[in-house]
Amino acid sequence: MADTTLNPGAELERLVDIMRRLRAEGGCPWDREQDLRSLRPYLLEEAFEVLEEMDRVAYGGSWRTFCEELGDLLFQIVFHAQLASELGEFSLADVAKAIGDKLVSRHPHVFGDGQRMEGAEQVLDNWAKLKAAEKKRKTGREGSVLDGVPVAAPALMRAERLTEKASRIGFDWPDVASVRAKLTEELGELDEAIAADDRDAIEHELGDVLFSLANLARFVGAPAEDALRMAIRRFTARFQHIESALRAEGVALGDATLEHMERHWQEAKAREKALPSPTWVPRAPVTTLRLGVADLPAQRAFWDALAPRLGWITRRAPAADQALYEDGGILIAFEASGTPTTGLRLALTAPSPAAVERLPGILAEIPGGRLIQHQAGRLTFQDPAGLVWEYTTSVE
Repeated sequence: MADTTLNPGAELERLVDIMRRLRAEGGCPWDREQDLRSLRPYLLEEAFEVLEEMDRVAYGGSWRTFCEELGDLLFQIVFHAQLASELGEFSLADVAKAIGDKLVSRHPHVFGDGQRMEGAEQVLDNWAKLKAAEKKRKTGREGSVLDGVPVAAPALMRAERLTEKASRIGFDWPDVASVRAKLTEELGELDEAIAADDRDAIEHELGDVLFSLANLARFVGAPAEDALRMAIRRFTARFQHIESALRAEGVALGDATLEHMERHWQEAKAREKALPSPTWVPRAPVTTLRLGVADLPAQRAFWDALAPRLGWITRRAPAADQALYEDGGILIAFEASGTPTTGLRLALTAPSPAAVERLPGILAEIPGGRLIQHQAGRLTFQDPAGLVWEYTTSVE
């Protein structure tokens, strides 16, 4: 729940003051050593962690963890502004003023006497014209319609944004059927290149296929970068189900046949489609991991307390002999059973190293769990059912 008593300006000023003290004489040695080059990987890391938390929220996960990651990203912006301020270049106030002025300038239909906009498309068209006019005032030339898409951006996202920008001046396909036909054409040319075993041609045509897919994604309103990221998430969840199933069967990883692994893969897919109630099915399918426990009330009490602290959500179970918890990619179903699940070591993916470091204190507050091992970026604990969980920022 948002704290409505907080003053955004006061809290931001407090953050700026904290940053000044960290960089000042007698401040933090690490913070004092940083520069634009050394901070680059942290800025990228925090941006990707925000993106990961956005995905979790989209699946019904905790907004609180999302808030924390947005704070980490904001701190990077404050840090860079402090570096610039020390050199007399600009301050955080300049950063805020620049974006504020830009937003007011590009929304004359809201803040000025501009014409009324009838929809998002008209707003985007007008935005492009205003942006070109601004660039001409600053540089003497309008520049390209395609300007503003970072070269370093992920390629699928960049392809989608470039075609979107081109579409604003009418350079676009008339409908989705035309885009789909273009994809079929490009796939045919890729098949020809593969048949010819021409490495350069294969790379060329594969690039055209991927570009066409990104354009199709724009037309159907399903961003290619997001769609691929979710597909990767499903692959990871299903593959980890295979690993867990093989361990439960006593089959060493690497010894199972492809047919054996495919059987477990199909099982994981089937479980994604067999969630109990459509009233709580998330927006994208998840893998369900069913675990038998002897004392369900004790297990439920422990996980009801732990799940929200991990950024998970507690799902309404369709039966009294179940307790359900979900992190967005996996639905864990604890079920009362006379033959409890044993011998499994299960992996949970932490949103950040800081989340791992917070967990020992959380476990100390919740009866029934036991900390087994804790090292940098990795923590192992046991729940009341005796199941062993590894909480880490990278699942090996």
